[in-house]
Amino acid sequence: MRRIIIALVAALALPVAMAVPASAGPLDDVFAKLLVKQVKGENVKKHLEALQSIANANGGTRAAGTPGYNASRDYVAGKLRKAGYKVTLQPINFVESWTENSPPTLNRTAPDAKSYVPNEDFYSFQPSPAGDVTAQVQGVDLILPPTPTPTSTSGCEESDFAGFVAGRIALIQRGTCAFAQKIRNAGRAGASGIIVFNEGQPGRTDAFPLDIGEWRANVPMVFADFAVGNELATGSPTVRLKVDANLVLGTNDNVIAESRFGDPRNVVMVGGHLDSVTVGPGINDNGSGSATILEVAEEMAHFPVKNKVRFAFWAAEEIGLLGSDQYVEKLSQAQRDRIRVYLNFDMVASPNYAYKLYDGDDSDGQGSPAGPPGSAQIERQLADFYASRHLPTVGTDFDGRSDYGPFIAVGIPAGGIFTGAEGVKTAQEAALFGGVAGQPYDSCYHQACDTIANINATALDVDADAVADSTARFAFNLNGIPPRTAAAAKSKAAVTSQSAS
Repeated sequence: MRRIIIALVAALALPVAMAVPASAGPLDDVFAKLLVKQVKGENVKKHLEALQSIANANGGTRAAGTPGYNASRDYVAGKLRKAGYKVTLQPINFVESWTENSPPTLNRTAPDAKSYVPNEDFYSFQPSPAGDVTAQVQGVDLILPPTPTPTSTSGCEESDFAGFVAGRIALIQRGTCAFAQKIRNAGRAGASGIIVFNEGQPGRTDAFPLDIGEWRANVPMVFADFAVGNELATGSPTVRLKVDANLVLGTNDNVIAESRFGDPRNVVMVGGHLDSVTVGPGINDNGSGSATILEVAEEMAHFPVKNKVRFAFWAAEEIGLLGSDQYVEKLSQAQRDRIRVYLNFDMVASPNYAYKLYDGDDSDGQGSPAGPPGSAQIERQLADFYASRHLPTVGTDFDGRSDYGPFIAVGIPAGGIFTGAEGVKTAQEAALFGGVAGQPYDSCYHQACDTIANINATALDVDADAVADSTARFAFNLNGIPPRTAAAAKSKAAVTSQSAS
């Protein structure tokens, strides 16, 4: 029966689109207005109430690796299937547990022997897998002697490993990008082991225990002090590197849903994370974004869109953007090039809200540079919606704290809405948006009190309309977005922090 219904809808969709009178305006404008009218804040809240009930039934949490997350996944997937979407559950891995059985080993074996002191000169890099390898060390884009202030980008780009000999141990300097990014790139380059050493400025010389919270490579890895790294950078010595630990990986699922209609060569992707932190139900962070995306998906399920629309509900964002990162990592270059825009909605109903749009053109001149080409157009389109409602907006930096990070790192333009987390609302923002200056946007951020009572209904309703408007417009019109090719340069707006929202 479902196939018959879908076939009938497909047969009717084109005539419906063609029946729109020319006087009504472009299709993107017509369908954007229609979708905004259909999407209701009260329906978004019903989804939030369902997520709250799921948390209540599962120890007050919907975190990765818990029954509460699995129930949230099943709820969202069920709603999407009922609406007629093709739904895929994509497994992703996260660290379930890590224990070290004995101290690590780092010994230089050639050209002369030297042993370094475990848990003093170097530490196992949690959550390193177990491994025992003897191989030649190869430095990766090192800055020695170090600059007066942190500037090293060692290992931050895949291009840093050009000329790296697979099977060697990668020697990487601490610097300006996330440890996880360095380790992931080293693993891709075929390193048999990884030594990250401190950068060398005052206060950045010693080794210490370090937990990046993410599993990124199947090889042993350690964090060493600057003196060790500086010594191993000379003469390409051979070393023995051993880590004795038990790493147990858990599995969760991303929920991915695609529209039945639309050109698969041009994909509009809309996403937000579905998991909460362990201590609470995560109704604003990020039930608000997930529920909004779900409502938009349900209401536009049978729109005769021109471009394929793909909705994503990410797993394990709160422990390192793992769902979105592993999704992007598994895409071929051709598949990445088909994603024309990525729209991210993470925390869209903060109690002391501000309407913040990701700064795609870097017009604020703060933090990370502009997003990949097309990001400025995403920001502008969202801003146009708020302007049509006579509502102000402010910019927010691509600081790497949400799921746009893996997309902009590979050159996919991104944008979205954010109403604030633990940051403090300024007096200027209070004048623009109301609320209380000097107080957090969300005083329950990452706490047990992030419940259904922690939602601003006005922000939720307005932002749901904004999500609907932008999704519909890009679903029908990508004319302002530059085409992507395999030769497109990767953005320098790479993530500088992998801490989750």
